[in-house]
Amino acid sequence: MDFTSFKDIKYYSECAALVEGMGYRLVELKIIPAKTITKISAMISSPDPAVNLGVSDCAKVHRVLLPRLEALLGTEETSMELTSPGIEHNLKNAAEFTVFTGYNIRVWDKTINDWNGGKVVSADDKSVTMEKEGGETFTVLYENIAKAKFIYSK
Repeated sequence: MDFTSFKDIKYYSECAALVEGMGYRLVELKIIPAKTITKISAMISSPDPAVNLGVSDCAKVHRVLLPRLEALLGTEETSMELTSPGIEHNLKNAAEFTVFTGYNIRVWDKTINDWNGGKVVSADDKSVTMEKEGGETFTVLYENIAKAKFIYSK
């Protein structure tokens, strides 16, 4: 799994500060310029894993984030889709582990050829440390992660 620092994503820092000020976390920001319109895709999450986000949360952030991005981009010719991760979110960027501290996540570890999961305790630019239910912690290097997703429990 690759690690792309959030600092390297254009406009992420400006937008993350705004979103965090509203009580959410910015997970993903993609800006795709096209001929006539700039398409924006963003994802937010709650800092508390026990709190589920709904449509009203996304709408609230959308109303504030879109004008900010239009000002940064210098255009009102935009289309923005803002979502929450959902219960079966697949992590695409290893930097997401830093956003999802406290969340239960499972990773496909290439060194054992199996899923291994737990609550994210900490993450940096090389690895993630998780805690299993019994309290045992383990660390996995991003280079050994084939895929990662939320642990869904009913």
